Amino acid sequence: MLNLENKQIPKEIYDEAIIALEHYPELWDADITFQFKNNIRKSTMQAQPKWASFFKSRKNRSYIILISRKIQIDQEELNFSEVPSDVVIGWLGHELGHVMDYRERSAFGMLVFGVKYLYSGAHIKEVERTADVYAITHGMGSYILKTKNFILDHAHISEKYKQRLRSLYMSPEEVMHLLEND
Repeated sequence: MLNLENKQIPKEIYDEAIIALEHYPELWDADITFQFKNNIRKSTMQAQPKWASFFKSRKNRSYIILISRKIQIDQEELNFSEVPSDVVIGWLGHELGHVMDYRERSAFGMLVFGVKYLYSGAHIKEVERTADVYAITHGMGSYILKTKNFILDHAHISEKYKQRLRSLYMSPEEVMHLLEND
């Protein structure tokens, strides 16, 4: 059963967070804080271990998922409240996929992971695709697909940004392929 005593969820995304969490029984007892932030550089959301728990055992780590209140993509700015519910669920599911990935890593492994993430485009691609695969294998494929299509079909987002997304994340076609083979 989903343990809400160790979850901090803003009311604005409470329903979406619960739906996403229900897909990850392995995280039901994990300490996870969902927190809005005014601006996250180069990102809409960001999952990471809390520093205070970084050197604890993998099972006892706490995590924070930061969520940007404003989504700035090129010249387009959306308030998070304007994003459709299914898209929010998909984004949260992707971030919970990162948490799943982090739970497999030691503290030293997380340090190496962080350095590689800062300096290696190939590593970023691997990490983002891993988070997508976790979400898809946890039954969130339709939400992941809606999130990708929301971004790729958004008229005011530049082709340059969409191309960056295509290069780092799974394409809608790759998601569909995984769903068909599931």
